[in-house]
Amino acid sequence: MIFAAGLGTRMRPLTDLRPKPLIEVAGTTLLDRALSLGRDAGAAPIVVNTHYLGAQIIQHLAGQDVAISNEAGEILDTGGGLKKAQPLLGDGPVMTLNPDVVFTGPNPLTALLQAWDDSMDALLALVPLDRATARKGGGDFSVDADGRISRKGDFVYAGAQIIRPNRLADIPDRVFSLNKLWDLLIAEGRAHAMIHDGCWCDVGSPEAIPLAEAMLNG
Repeated sequence: MIFAAGLGTRMRPLTDLRPKPLIEVAGTTLLDRALSLGRDAGAAPIVVNTHYLGAQIIQHLAGQDVAISNEAGEILDTGGGLKKAQPLLGDGPVMTLNPDVVFTGPNPLTALLQAWDDSMDALLALVPLDRATARKGGGDFSVDADGRISRKGDFVYAGAQIIRPNRLADIPDRVFSLNKLWDLLIAEGRAHAMIHDGCWCDVGSPEAIPLAEAMLNG
């Protein structure tokens, strides 16, 4: 699932008239970059959620083998969005990807698949702070010797993961962040890390675009 419903407020004024996933980095939209990662990793089905200026995303995806989870009435955040999209995604673990990030190195989704096993309920792609371009603020997680994650530390969530969505049923909210599900799984020791073997850029603001392009060209 690609999360493409956000308002893109940090990317203004570029998002005044177009949704953030359709902004280009090095001549390719963020959404198309995310789709390429998913397809290269063999993801199927692929689901994209929409809200802000969603008609543009739907038009962009016309004719492609991509299902739309339309949140036109109410933006549901990542957790609520994944819960709404579950009927389109089917049973079992799902990969999720934020489109507003750019990677160098191996496909993070492929690396997640290679590292996944049934002892996990979540496997998050992380990147060390020193390889996190345009990151504002500190890290998100620490990783122990067994690869389990805990809050706070020097690793940044890279916007890609594999997660079992069945536990979403334990969260009654309609609108909520996946952070709520992560906290449940961290407490049970079932949330793990895969450290991305490459560089990463948070393309969340206009000034991050040239940084991402320089990283890709480096």
